[in-house]
Amino acid sequence: MLKKIAVLTSGGDAPGMNAAIRAVTRMGIHLDCEVYGVRDGYSGLMENKIAPLGLRDVGGVIHVGGTMLGSARSKEFMTVEGRQHALENLSSHGIEGLVVIGGNGSQTGAYELNEMGFPTIGVASTIDNDLIGSDITIGVDTALNIALEAIDRLKVTASSHRRAFLVEVMGRDCGYLALMAGIAGGAEAIIVPEIPQEPAILVERLHESYQRGKTNGIVVVAEGAKPNIETLIRFCQDHDTGFEMRATTLGHIQRGGAPGAFDRNLATRLGGNAAERLIHGERGCVVGLIKSSLATTPYAEVVGRTKGIDPDLFRLAEVMAL
Repeated sequence: MLKKIAVLTSGGDAPGMNAAIRAVTRMGIHLDCEVYGVRDGYSGLMENKIAPLGLRDVGGVIHVGGTMLGSARSKEFMTVEGRQHALENLSSHGIEGLVVIGGNGSQTGAYELNEMGFPTIGVASTIDNDLIGSDITIGVDTALNIALEAIDRLKVTASSHRRAFLVEVMGRDCGYLALMAGIAGGAEAIIVPEIPQEPAILVERLHESYQRGKTNGIVVVAEGAKPNIETLIRFCQDHDTGFEMRATTLGHIQRGGAPGAFDRNLATRLGGNAAERLIHGERGCVVGLIKSSLATTPYAEVVGRTKGIDPDLFRLAEVMAL
């Protein structure tokens, strides 16, 4: 059994990361292991920003969004020499293993350390929900509900003025957030990177909605979609949709705020399980939720790959928009 482990958060923050840090820390201490926190992600690992975490250090954080440890990327860490320096910093504290909470880039870094012989294990956390190894990742549910609240509010004002709104949500190159927010928000159309759509088709769809008597229109656009929201809004404003057109970009609003119950519970389960597995000798994998059960996926199946969206859900969204 390991006697000293560390935990860091990397990449974009996600609601529920603090709950995961808390779970790693408290599970580690419960198993008679010293737990250290690495501040500012891989950048902090390079700069030796490593300090012990106690039970009270992680008290009162389960309901707080963001990450108490901070997050920052490091170009130096991307080199073999940089990673060797990071391992030396961990070794200087007697740390024997590392839990990495984050998405694709974060788990790639953890994989590289594991390949160099240092035990690492990942916790699936990204609002994009594009990480292989978990059906849903920490932060997704909260970000989705924030997007849905915004859509609901926009519908109210849109109905007052017979307007249609293009609403851009986050997700990088994965359309999961856009798809699920569009279905839940009753969108007339959903634009995602995985399924290209011509602007003329969008105009036609909005015009048909207007002709059917709808008083508002909602189009959810993923940030990685092509064409992007700027191109789409210009095209729609230059053509007759029936509606007065507007565009709203939610941006980092989706990352902020308190995590919901689902993300707090998911993060607690994943974080606690990751710490327990690492301490007992498991390594080189990501802990996630698959078919409602905790499961691990080897880094080799995670790194360099992303998961897409369910095309059946996209077809369902189109039917529901009628």
